[in-house]
Amino acid sequence: MTHQNKTMVDLLIHNAMVLSLNDEDEVFHPGAVAIRDDEILWVGSENSWPSHFDIRERLDMAGGLIMPGLVNGHTHAAMTCFRGLADDMPLIVWLNEHIFPAERKLDGDLVYYGTLLGCAEMILGGVTTFCDMYLFEDQVARAAYEAGMRSLVGEVLYDFPSPNYGSPEHGLAFTRELIRTWEENPLVSAAVEPHAVYTCSPSLLSACMEIAEEFDVPMIMHLSESHDEVTQVKERYGKSPVNHLESLGLLTPSLIADHCVVLTEEELDLLAERGVRVVHNPESNMKLASGVAPVPEMLARGIPVGLGTDGCASNNNLDILAEMDTAAKLHKVHRLDPTAMEARTVVHLATMGGSRALGLEEQVGSLIPGKKADIIGMDLAKPHLTPLYNIYSQLVYAASAADVTLSVINGRVVMRNRELFSIDVDRTMAEVRAIAKKIKP
Repeated sequence: MTHQNKTMVDLLIHNAMVLSLNDEDEVFHPGAVAIRDDEILWVGSENSWPSHFDIRERLDMAGGLIMPGLVNGHTHAAMTCFRGLADDMPLIVWLNEHIFPAERKLDGDLVYYGTLLGCAEMILGGVTTFCDMYLFEDQVARAAYEAGMRSLVGEVLYDFPSPNYGSPEHGLAFTRELIRTWEENPLVSAAVEPHAVYTCSPSLLSACMEIAEEFDVPMIMHLSESHDEVTQVKERYGKSPVNHLESLGLLTPSLIADHCVVLTEEELDLLAERGVRVVHNPESNMKLASGVAPVPEMLARGIPVGLGTDGCASNNNLDILAEMDTAAKLHKVHRLDPTAMEARTVVHLATMGGSRALGLEEQVGSLIPGKKADIIGMDLAKPHLTPLYNIYSQLVYAASAADVTLSVINGRVVMRNRELFSIDVDRTMAEVRAIAKKIKP
């Protein structure tokens, strides 16, 4: 939009180090980012923006950091309601004896308020995009949209009846409707999300992929999360989870596989050949003692890998900055190699890696003109962030969620100076406390 040779700029964020994470990994120090409507208009060095800019609002970051918003590639946001409910037990016991029974008490209000609480936590921690799998996912979509967060959502599908939609057949119909409802939305989109190989029959998995291909959306599922899962699937189908999906023709670029902890070299090659995308959840895998996903081997094969927190019942937070620190250190100690998973690599996992894994790389993940204005700012004037030699190392090994002071999503300022503008946090916390009393009186 031009007027008298002027280009309108809605917001100029400036006087900060700008970590672009573009293909050249450019850093502008000091730098600035110009936003018009919902897009990034310009990125560059401080005071070098074009003279024809007509700037409506300037936001001085006082020497802080500007970078792309973080991507939480796998979570169950409403499980904030189950934070701390069942800890220190194996995955299968945790699921079958605690989480699944608790989820029988689910309703739309629990999911709505639990998701709002999760959105508040994520925004305050620098997350601007998340991918969710849960029940009553229409309420997740509603909460995410109201919170102003970018999200990819999907109703979890099982062979057994759901407290939301009932039979698996109704679940497939619910998924179709969810996709149609949100397909034109600027922030929220929907995927097809069967839970896992051990909870979904071959026919259900195939039906899920048919819907994914019909609507050109991802199919997302847990895959090879633990040794128990692999053993169980081998006993049932005579194949590992990865090879079972291959035999069904379901290893395709449409598939986003969460966890991928227990994999052979041949399975890694197969995932790479088929174009499967992966989301790594190190803290959840550690807490449930599921194992260590071979992420360096995935990256060496060119598999797109993002970073996720999983849900608050198995983590117990939605803090991607903490997840970054854990991811870097976990792979070093697991391999007894201090050069494994360098800080720069981990920052990319939480930004461009996550956007590629979710199929959103053309929209978010780096600060490039034309991409969506999903941007966060951090205060670097903190004792624990001083001195600063390497911004990637500082982000991974020293920064915390409390250092995030700005969140812009789709061009809208949703948080500034730790104040949320899109969520009534006090009311949301009160609602979740009331829900918790019903879950565990």
